[in-house]
Amino acid sequence: MRKILHADCDCFYAAVEMRDDPRLRDIPIAIGRSREHRGVIATCNYPARAYGIHSAMPTARALQLCPHLTLLPGDFDKYREVSRQIQAVFHELTPLVEPLSLDEAYLDVSEVTRFEGSATWMAEWLKRECLARTGITVSVGVAPAKFLAKVASDWDKPDGLTVIPPERVEAFVARLPVNKLHGVGPATGARLEALGIHDCSDLRRLPLERLVNEFGKFGHRLYELARGVDERPVKVERERKSVSVETTFDRDLPDLAQAREALAPLHERLRARLQRQGSPAIAGIFVKVRFDDFSLTTLESRGQAAEPDNFERLLAQAWARAERPVRLLGVGVRLPPEAARQQLSLPL
Repeated sequence: MRKILHADCDCFYAAVEMRDDPRLRDIPIAIGRSREHRGVIATCNYPARAYGIHSAMPTARALQLCPHLTLLPGDFDKYREVSRQIQAVFHELTPLVEPLSLDEAYLDVSEVTRFEGSATWMAEWLKRECLARTGITVSVGVAPAKFLAKVASDWDKPDGLTVIPPERVEAFVARLPVNKLHGVGPATGARLEALGIHDCSDLRRLPLERLVNEFGKFGHRLYELARGVDERPVKVERERKSVSVETTFDRDLPDLAQAREALAPLHERLRARLQRQGSPAIAGIFVKVRFDDFSLTTLESRGQAAEPDNFERLLAQAWARAERPVRLLGVGVRLPPEAARQQLSLPL
């Protein structure tokens, strides 16, 4: 039986700021752009969450909910350094670490013999060491499968530790709301709700054939997750699928002409980022546009080089979908799968 930990720092960016300035601990704070600029909240502390603020919320909306919210610009070099320290603790426990972002990771501790092989004791040690070395609290979930470990880490935040031993998986999953399942977003959740499916015990009553008819290949995945089955391994190296840059403008770009003008600096940033990564092979390019009504469209083209003219053509097509002022503009490239990249690098 596998032993998987999911470690998730509590409101990470905000936690680093509160650690460095204790005056911020008991007031609502958020990491985001200033009141004079537009953008979204990267994260916020728990006093801010009490007002309904959450990550990815437009800053303007957050300020409506909490006019006395303290906005901080964020220091991502500092956050990356704290993340490096926390990841070092993870690697002291096991080499099988799959980072998901700066503030969370999966750890496979199935073969770890320290702490008499107890995954619970390992999780307790992990929490103590991260707090002692960095001043950051980490919530940890322990389970035999990745999706259950992730659910468990969020079960008792902040500073939580939830363990789902093998003998409790059946009962735990049966009561689990379907919107907690890995891969179930708002659209799939709404479809399940329309079918009268609220938790996994409801989901188990649908035969596999019905789920496949309703949800295609994902129906098979739902069938397994409703029974606590998740065989995904912890991947030490996560494959990068794209490289991109984007900008949220202080004022909407009123027309396509001004959006085209904004492409040049974005293209330069993208080119510099690709150079830092060794100029990888490119499978295609894409453009992302968020309009002033917050609608979002992404248009991509396979086989195209990352040249300004190609991005301009994609931008024109994307803008034509709404023909509205542009709030955010992004450009990026798709990378070929790792296996294909290795094949391309083989000598003739």
